[in-house]
Amino acid sequence: MEFQGIKNWEGLLDPLDDDLRNEILRYGEFVEAAYRCFDFDVTSSTYATCVNPKTSILVNKKGYTVKRNLYATCGIQLPEWTDRLPAWVSIQSSWIGYVAVCDDADEIARLGRRDVVIAYRGTATCMEWLENLRATLACLPVDMAPDTCESMVQTGFLSLYTSGSQGNPSLQQVVREEISEILREYGGERLSITVTGHSLGAALATLTAHDINVTFERAPLVTVVSFGGPRVGNGSFRRQLEKRGTKVLRIVNSDDPITKMPGFVLQKHGQDKQWAYAEIGKELRLSSKGCPHLSNRGVATCHDLKTYLHLVDNFVSSNCPLRATLLNLNGFN
Repeated sequence: MEFQGIKNWEGLLDPLDDDLRNEILRYGEFVEAAYRCFDFDVTSSTYATCVNPKTSILVNKKGYTVKRNLYATCGIQLPEWTDRLPAWVSIQSSWIGYVAVCDDADEIARLGRRDVVIAYRGTATCMEWLENLRATLACLPVDMAPDTCESMVQTGFLSLYTSGSQGNPSLQQVVREEISEILREYGGERLSITVTGHSLGAALATLTAHDINVTFERAPLVTVVSFGGPRVGNGSFRRQLEKRGTKVLRIVNSDDPITKMPGFVLQKHGQDKQWAYAEIGKELRLSSKGCPHLSNRGVATCHDLKTYLHLVDNFVSSNCPLRATLLNLNGFN
């Protein structure tokens, strides 16, 4: 449970504990599956859907069964003239990820619990990009912040999480329904819920974890493992996460500009400003500088999930960022 953040990963991040490294990489593979199963082809009739049946989403990830597909719906209403654009431009609802439950006895024994995983991909559709640009802070709805009216999050992320349309329930509604069913089915067992995602998916993972802890009074430990995530909310939102016991581990590439967006962080005399963003959780800071395996260090490469997983796999400590550096030092000595 220490790898799930029950002690806030104290003593495990710098240097990076090898067992924690393996767990981070393991959750990264769930996010990779969300990317792999998404249809990116705008000319395809199945664009923005999952190309795999649930039984084969995790074909390379034994021990887990996908219980539910997840869709996010954009809340932006486009002007009428956009009807003349290709249909794929204005697709409102798209497959964003899935919920999976560990059903392998050996894996449950190894973990000491039955793990529930919610995995999200990053931005893929035009409408999702538009939501990303809605960088102003918006108040959380009452059902997500019953104790305060000051918790605010990025408008677009909140829209993608809470918006629905005719025939398309909101991502929030589906997550709540599925977690409720899982808690009923496995309530007598020791459980954990791990929400993981990359980029936009990292932001949605944070909102999802918070919503689960607010909605279910007896929720098990809920942990976020995020890769290359943007900022999500203000200082009040951060305090709500901490109050509810939501554990957040942010894996950040210092050369990735997406992790420095949106907005800005402002503190004066230790007081957060309601209208400014705040960093949340614990951070595992990596750097792609000096990585011998990256020939291109542009924004896209620095933000790519594969880059993140490669850096995690090779990170040693803040004093010796990469294993290649350690090997060179050992050779020099």
